[in-house]
Amino acid sequence: MTKSTKTILWVFFLIVALVQLFPLIWLIDFSFLSSNEFYSSSVLKWPSDPQWQNYINAWVDGKFLRYFINSVLVTSVTILLTVILSLTLGYAFTRMQWKLRPIFFTIILLGIMIPIHATLLPNFAIFKALGLTDSYLGLILPYTAVSVPLGTFILTGFMRSIPKAMEESAVVDGANIYRIVFQIIAPLTAPALVTVIVTTFLNCWNEFIMASTFLSKDALKTLPFSVMNFAGQYSSDYGSQFAVMVLTSIPAIVIYALFNEQITKGVTAGAVKG
Repeated sequence: MTKSTKTILWVFFLIVALVQLFPLIWLIDFSFLSSNEFYSSSVLKWPSDPQWQNYINAWVDGKFLRYFINSVLVTSVTILLTVILSLTLGYAFTRMQWKLRPIFFTIILLGIMIPIHATLLPNFAIFKALGLTDSYLGLILPYTAVSVPLGTFILTGFMRSIPKAMEESAVVDGANIYRIVFQIIAPLTAPALVTVIVTTFLNCWNEFIMASTFLSKDALKTLPFSVMNFAGQYSSDYGSQFAVMVLTSIPAIVIYALFNEQITKGVTAGAVKG
């Protein structure tokens, strides 16, 4: 590869990186603007007087800490349930021989094609009858149901690439099914599990429509509600709204940056080895 070709590639990748980062830069830039500075034709506008008060408003008036704890609780339980169900289902579909296995596998994978909000009205009717509205469980159950099909698909593809010899040795040593799944298979599928964890986190962390439908108690509301605290009937505090969105996006950015390599391995390893 010639030097000029390398230079062209570097320029191209830098442009792609800037395009990818621009929404984040735009979000941070607007979070420091006052309400009067929003109405302009500039795509990016450096604030004449950075409004740090927007972040104070986001933290205090937006009830950020309370909603953050609620989001962490809902997302953590959803991730735990998704990992356990996806891991056990993946093992059942790849290692166990039982009738109707292909049919049930197809039914599970069909869930990937169903958007979470397509189940909004049926879920609301069922949860209202069961008394699950205004509860964490009303969010955890649909979030888990939507996340499990993709998690099962990822883990199934990865498990097919794992040799059965290790499990056979464990069986000879007297290991039961639970020890095989959680102590032998789970560590071997770590990259795939990380992929499932991150994708589940990203799907749950910023979800608002389902949360706004099922939750009315302020004590149970999740992070997206912080933005709505600054939306009025006739005017909105846009600077504080952008500050809330910056704070909300930080955990997702950090998690994705830390586990980016594992996500790539989890998505590609099964296909490459298989």
